[in-house]
Amino acid sequence: MEFLELFSWMKVGDVATLSLILLIGMFALLAIGMPLGFASAFLAVAVIVMKFGPEISFGRFGSGPMSILAQAVYRQMTNYVLISVPLFIFMASLLERSGIARDMYNSLNRWLSRTRGGIAIVTSIMAVIMAAMSGIIGGEVVLLGLIALPQMLRLGYNQNLAIGTICASGSLGTMIPPSIVLIFYGLVTETSIKSLFTASFLPGFMLASFFIIYIVIRTNLNPSLAPLPEDNPDDPKGMTKFLLFLAFLAKLAMWVSLAFIGLFALISLVRGGQLNDDGVVVWRDMLDRGTDLAIVAAVGFLLGQFVLGRDRTAQGWEMGKGLVAPIIVVGVVLGSIYGGITGITEAAAMGVIAVFTIGLIRREMTFEIVWDSLMRTLRSTGTIIWVTIGAASLAAAYTLAGGPTYVANMIVAAELPTMGIILVMMVIFLIMGMFMDWVGIVLLIMPVFLPIVLKLPVEEIGVLGHLEPKHVAIWFGVVFCMNMQVSFLSPPFGPAAFYLKSVAPPHITLTAIFRGFLPFIVLQLMALSVLLIWPPIVTIFL
Repeated sequence: MEFLELFSWMKVGDVATLSLILLIGMFALLAIGMPLGFASAFLAVAVIVMKFGPEISFGRFGSGPMSILAQAVYRQMTNYVLISVPLFIFMASLLERSGIARDMYNSLNRWLSRTRGGIAIVTSIMAVIMAAMSGIIGGEVVLLGLIALPQMLRLGYNQNLAIGTICASGSLGTMIPPSIVLIFYGLVTETSIKSLFTASFLPGFMLASFFIIYIVIRTNLNPSLAPLPEDNPDDPKGMTKFLLFLAFLAKLAMWVSLAFIGLFALISLVRGGQLNDDGVVVWRDMLDRGTDLAIVAAVGFLLGQFVLGRDRTAQGWEMGKGLVAPIIVVGVVLGSIYGGITGITEAAAMGVIAVFTIGLIRREMTFEIVWDSLMRTLRSTGTIIWVTIGAASLAAAYTLAGGPTYVANMIVAAELPTMGIILVMMVIFLIMGMFMDWVGIVLLIMPVFLPIVLKLPVEEIGVLGHLEPKHVAIWFGVVFCMNMQVSFLSPPFGPAAFYLKSVAPPHITLTAIFRGFLPFIVLQLMALSVLLIWPPIVTIFL
């Protein structure tokens, strides 16, 4: 105890001074290269010591403020949904090393090869599908950089357009379910993750459509940015290609609906005919819908064979079969969640099994691929876990010190209007996103900001339409994810730039990569503005 008294000078009673020291300390530790997880943990202990003194902090082992930090970490680490994170990372690693993504790219490219800016559009569509499969950002950017960047550069695409398309589209996993960012937000704020996934669907696809519309408009205004490839006389064109695509969709819908019928018949047999204990959805109704879909698809498929002929219909299937495996994976992951079959964690496990099984069927799943994917999953998960431990400790320490109350009182004392307060939060998110990982931001800042937002007059949030009070936390989570979408491209530490640089040709510098981001950052800020102006956009599917 006498030794601890030597450090009594460290005690700081004023929360404002403590907050300033914490802010300066965080930037100083990050500036010297200390990992965020260790920096957060160190500052968590420092906050406890400065607030309560060394005697109370360390005087009785297993009790006092330090034990509360341990409880906060334990609570985060034992959350069942957290298991879904390494499972989604593992699934993304398997996808990156299998030929599923390559075949998907080739199929999309065959359908859009004669469209101005077609390869950039294919890249964006491919990114959306991959985001719906795994929700992991880094793997998407690397994979698109390996597959799409050489193709675009070979055909003479503008380098900035190619770079911006790959990195902006590859970051869509932040917004499109099953987003890891949304999972962490739901864990920290105790918000329904399924509701967050549902709410983010439309904003996520809106952002993707912004990218595609921008590519179409800009390449048509300036065709030199995206030259068309040489014409192949054997490729179908015009209405023939469109009919081939319809024939492919009809055959795909027929097989999907038949699989749907088989799955729900099996579940009906196992679970006695009901989706849940309340009997809200009856499997028989879903079987009837699946049967109707199968009949319509079969009629469409037979009609396509009659109009195009068997050979043409087979050609359409050959052109589009690369999309089948990704659609199966998306259907397994999201279908099991929204069908009420499994939770988030089980859906992630089912996705891993689906990718692994498809890889075995395609004879692409080797021991080396699985082992390498497991090692990458271990490294990525380890980084996330350490950041989670440090950030959870710091959030708990700052809460014990009265930090959230101090910040809330300071914001209220500024007497800003409701939207002014929210805009200040958006600026803070954007600035912190330039320097910090999203895991640290959601764990450190969200426990401070969300209670403030929940106390704001709900009728003053937004400009067009109004939110219901029960949807405010969900809306704020989607807005936060859109902010993090911007942070992946924001200099000086935009992660997407470094992911792409790792696989880009040597002549493409980091400066050139960040320069290619600028138009897409503007598009992301436009999408963020839509969420702020029209908040009910997140509740359309709820």
